[in-house]
Amino acid sequence: MTLRPTAELVAAARAAGTALGAFNVLSLDHAEAVAAGAAAAGAPALLQLSQNAIAFRGGPEPLLAACREIAAASSTPLGIHLDHIEDRELVDRVLARAAELGVGSIMFDASTLDYEANVAATREVAERAHEAGVWVEAELGEIGGKDGAHAPGVRTDPGEAAAFVAATGVDALAVAVGSSHAMLDRSARLDIPLIERLTEAVPVPLVLHGSSGVPDDEIARAVAAGIRKVNVGTALNIAWTGALREQLAAQPEAVDPRKYTRAPRAAIADLVAAFCDVVAPAATPATASTR
Repeated sequence: MTLRPTAELVAAARAAGTALGAFNVLSLDHAEAVAAGAAAAGAPALLQLSQNAIAFRGGPEPLLAACREIAAASSTPLGIHLDHIEDRELVDRVLARAAELGVGSIMFDASTLDYEANVAATREVAERAHEAGVWVEAELGEIGGKDGAHAPGVRTDPGEAAAFVAATGVDALAVAVGSSHAMLDRSARLDIPLIERLTEAVPVPLVLHGSSGVPDDEIARAVAAGIRKVNVGTALNIAWTGALREQLAAQPEAVDPRKYTRAPRAAIADLVAAFCDVVAPAATPATASTR
C-alpha cells in the first residue's frame, strides 16, 4: 500500500533537499493521471483537493475515497491533501473522517483575515487537526492572483512568518515570494534571496503556491533555496483542456468520452512527471540540503 501521510513525504523531501509535488485534482480522470505521472517519474506526490473542487463535486467524500483507492494501488508513494480550506464546517467534516478517507494534511486558509484573527483561527484548527493526526499548512497573507491581503508584488516578511508559525503551531507555511495563482503563462520570477531568508527564519517547511506560472529553472532554484512543497493546478487544466480541444476537433462525430479523454489524461500525466523531475531530482550527499 503506497498511501502515505503528508508529514512523512515532506520530511523525506526535506531530508533529501528536494520538494514534494502537490497536484490539484478535479475529477477521477485528474487523480488517475496525477498518479500515472508520479509513477512514471518514480517520485512521491500529493493528490490535492481544493475547497472549490470539493464544492464543484458537492462534497468531499466521493472524490477523497477515489483518491484513497488510487493512492493505495499506486506504485509510488502518494498522499492526500486538502488545499485552501476556509470553511470551518468543512474542516470539521473532514477531520471527523480523516483516517478513514486517507487525508494526511490540510491547508487551512485564514489569510484574508487580519494577522491576529488569522493566528487565532489557524491555531484552533491546527490543534484539532493534530488531535486527528493531520498535518497542517497555513498561509500568512494571500499569494497573488486573488483578491485580499496580498496583491502581486507583496512579499512575506521572515520575522512575521517565524512569529506566525510559533503562535499557531502549523507544520508548514505557504509564502508569498513572487508566484501568483491562476497564471496562464510561465513568466513569474521568484525572489530567491527572500526564500533563503525565510528558510533560515522559519523552522517548518516552506510551500510555493501558484507554481504553474513559474518556469522550471525558477522552481529548481526555489527548491535549492528551501521550498519543500510545490503546488500545481492551473497548468494541469491548461494541458487537459488543450488536449481535449484537439481530440474533439479531430473526432467531430465522437460521443464516447473514452475516445477523446485518453489524450487529456496522458497530457496531465506527462506534465506531472515533468514537474516531479524538476522538484525532486535525484539528490546526492554533496547536493542534498536539510533546509
